Amino acid sequence: MQTPKSEYRRKLTTPERAVSGIKNGSTIVHGLAAAEPPALLQAIADRLRAGDLKDLRVHSLLPMGNVARTLLAPDLSDCVQAFSWFVSKSSRSAVKVGLNYYVPNHFHQVPRLMRETLDIDVTVTTVSPMDRSGYFSFGTSNDYTSTVARCCKRLIVEVNKNMPRVFGDSLLHISEVDAVVEHDSPLSEFKWPGPRPGDDAIGGLVAELVPDGATLQLGFGGLPNVIAMKLMGHKDLGIHTEVFGPAMVELIKKGVVTGRKKNLHTGKHVFTVAEGTRLMYRFMHDNPSMESYPVSYTNDPAVIAQNDNMVSINSIIQVDLLGQCNSEFLGGSEYSGTGGQLDYVRGSYNSRGGKSILAFYSTAKDGKLSRVAPRLDSGAVITTPRIDVHYLVTEHGVVNLKGRSTRQRALDIISIAHPHFRDSLLREAENMYLL
Repeated sequence: MQTPKSEYRRKLTTPERAVSGIKNGSTIVHGLAAAEPPALLQAIADRLRAGDLKDLRVHSLLPMGNVARTLLAPDLSDCVQAFSWFVSKSSRSAVKVGLNYYVPNHFHQVPRLMRETLDIDVTVTTVSPMDRSGYFSFGTSNDYTSTVARCCKRLIVEVNKNMPRVFGDSLLHISEVDAVVEHDSPLSEFKWPGPRPGDDAIGGLVAELVPDGATLQLGFGGLPNVIAMKLMGHKDLGIHTEVFGPAMVELIKKGVVTGRKKNLHTGKHVFTVAEGTRLMYRFMHDNPSMESYPVSYTNDPAVIAQNDNMVSINSIIQVDLLGQCNSEFLGGSEYSGTGGQLDYVRGSYNSRGGKSILAFYSTAKDGKLSRVAPRLDSGAVITTPRIDVHYLVTEHGVVNLKGRSTRQRALDIISIAHPHFRDSLLREAENMYLL
């Protein structure tokens, strides 16, 4: 009788042998963020550089350092057709010049879209070490990875002792895996931007909107991280989020986040992808309060709405006088992506007592440019439609756009713009017949 341990030994191989069966023209999906498997990615890149492999189609969501140095390296652009389901610093330049193609999406739909629209030949991802029952954990990255791992033709996992073992719907059995490699390298760590003027004001205003007992989603980036620090005086908060980050660990350790008031997964901290530090990964490891689920679950607006007093906090780049928000276009090109913002905007508002908060700095370019504009910049896209926008917050105030007329909306939005730009915005509103 074959045991999990014997099956593991049978499937254990080197990175080079594990990827040797990849054929020309294959479609490859790799693990997200800290789950990018460096040894496997390097082995595939070595084959490409040796001329042994060509015409790969590579799908990423938030390509980071390991994939940027390998499959998405500039010298391999002739033999790799790259697709990004979100845009990161590592892929931004390539997307701008057409060497990487952005795929518009709602994050909660990505697992379905990949399953239904892609013929995936190979999935490669980092997992935690196997337990005695034969189960790995997807660790920091459940997202779409847990779905594509089960609909691809060949699944290769890179076992890394630094990948945390996470509970929830995060387990993968050795019988589902085609090949195993071992590679213990430090997981990618993520550093947030430093403090900025306006942080204290925005953080304080947002914190006032969050009631005790609320369940939180905090978006990606520096501002949501700052806001989390302003919640230290709250009680019995819960977490149901897309991205789990270091600030949430601090809230848990301080006893601010307990999850006791959650309707779903009471007492558990629910996420789909974790991006943070080595200390955060240690905190997550074998922690029964941490639960990971596919993004098709965590970001489903219908699921999000089941937690009472759900509060989502995200950031935007620009808002116009109609209330339309752009969170992904900057300088005429794709800067990030839709991600899960609209998923949580809609799910949170549909929660009983729920609130959707979009926070942003009122100016850019050292105060020379207003982020409140008469119309969104030419070429920009609408990430959150005006009918979905609930609360907007800048360092100059808070407004609630739900149920407001176009005239009231314009005046409210202007009221949270930087004072230097308010007169010109009022004139533009008049020219647009909003006033």
